[in-house]
Amino acid sequence: MLTASLSAYAANHEVKMLDNGKDGSMVFEPGYVNAKVGDTVTFKAANSGHWVQSKALPDGVADFLSEDGKDFTLKARQRRRVRHTCPPHRMMNMSGVIQVGKPVNKAKAQAVVDEMENRAMQSKGRLKKIHGASEVNAFYAQH
Repeated sequence: MLTASLSAYAANHEVKMLDNGKDGSMVFEPGYVNAKVGDTVTFKAANSGHWVQSKALPDGVADFLSEDGKDFTLKARQRRRVRHTCPPHRMMNMSGVIQVGKPVNKAKAQAVVDEMENRAMQSKGRLKKIHGASEVNAFYAQH
């Protein structure tokens, strides 16, 4: 009964995988999603040649990897901060953040952000900007 009542309030957050968006080329739009446990996040393949792969998951959480050009839905089952990227466009910093409640993997997530930013050849600073927004939102969610 509790599961049914919680799912009635669950939201679906849509993230488009785009060649061009408001933040430039090769982007997830939006780049940052603030979800609650029970919500879903659907990655929409708006353009071909994109897929999504997880980065910086908490211990015990399975990695995810979608297929090229196909929509992919992820269910937020526990508190965490997820970094995700589009593997063929990683060097272009096509990355984003999903925040689910208070993060339990903050240090690991920060290390991945630093590593991804260092490897990016284009759009340097994009992921740090998104990561910074997730830090502010996580702070206010706790207070």
